[in-house]
Amino acid sequence: MKTVFSPLHRRRAVKTELDGGLLIEPHEKPSRAETILARVKDQALGEILEPDEFGLGPVKRVHTEDYIAFLETCWEEWVAAGKRGEVIPTFWIGRGMRHRLPTDIDGRVGYFSMGADTSISDGTWEAACASANVALTAQKLVAGGERAAFALCRPPGHHAHADLFGGYCFFNNAAIAAQAFRDQGYERVAILDVDFHHGNGTQAIFYNRSDVLTISLHGDPDLAFPHFLGFEDETGEGNGEGYNLNIVYPPGTPYSIWSRGLETACKRIEAFRPEALIIALGVDTFEEDPISFFKLKSGDYLTLGKRIEELGLPTVFTMEGGYDVDAIGVNAVNVLQGFGSAR
Repeated sequence: MKTVFSPLHRRRAVKTELDGGLLIEPHEKPSRAETILARVKDQALGEILEPDEFGLGPVKRVHTEDYIAFLETCWEEWVAAGKRGEVIPTFWIGRGMRHRLPTDIDGRVGYFSMGADTSISDGTWEAACASANVALTAQKLVAGGERAAFALCRPPGHHAHADLFGGYCFFNNAAIAAQAFRDQGYERVAILDVDFHHGNGTQAIFYNRSDVLTISLHGDPDLAFPHFLGFEDETGEGNGEGYNLNIVYPPGTPYSIWSRGLETACKRIEAFRPEALIIALGVDTFEEDPISFFKLKSGDYLTLGKRIEELGLPTVFTMEGGYDVDAIGVNAVNVLQGFGSAR
């Protein structure tokens, strides 16, 4: 399996994350991608490619133009306003307030964000664009005949809405890849999100559509980020009714239980008959992950990969979460190796 990776991910190297009232070292850091890349090389998984350049056209098919423009200039405007730290939102649209885009940079940061967990600094824009190009290059490989490809995206993407960043995500890489398949004539595409956290951005982007099936297995949003989306009664609206599936689990869930939801998801995908599959690959379901509460073990990811391969679909893997840096490489590559071993 070919892996697509961009060294430009290192341009995103923020120093702060707001957690529990403290500014801490971010959980989402460059060593995550570097550890996965090292494991890909160690296991001789396949050729490693740098991404092609696609410009902003494919990104604009998923994200709004005013949001993209904001991300491109946010850091420079922040610095020009005399701010001394990294960009961290402190104001949001509350209930009863007007939904309008302010002129002031503080107001616009809040307008386009969903939380204070995700800082922005110099280099975030370049890294986010490179991450989207990684996903698009993997999609191009699969559309060109590869059985599967691994987009080693960083920053991740599945929390990003059409006009919101948060959860360490800026551009929704899985959604951008899915839309690229659609724009190239694929009639139906499925996205299966196996990250611990709900793929709220992906759900929101396709919630009114029947051409992209979105499925997410995740921790109970009553207890875990993103809190305000991801419940099982969210099944789609309008043309999208019945084309969104959320499978929710409580703290302590092991693979033996989690895999039942995976089987439900696979059966739904089979019934949908997609022409391509996107796997939003998060491995923060791991038992030692510092910001999650499932109990999957490293060996379980081999089994997960094998089950995905049994679907028999052209498949793009986009890297999402996973914050136990010591284990992330083994766990992510186990999924890919499990996928390859099922033949």
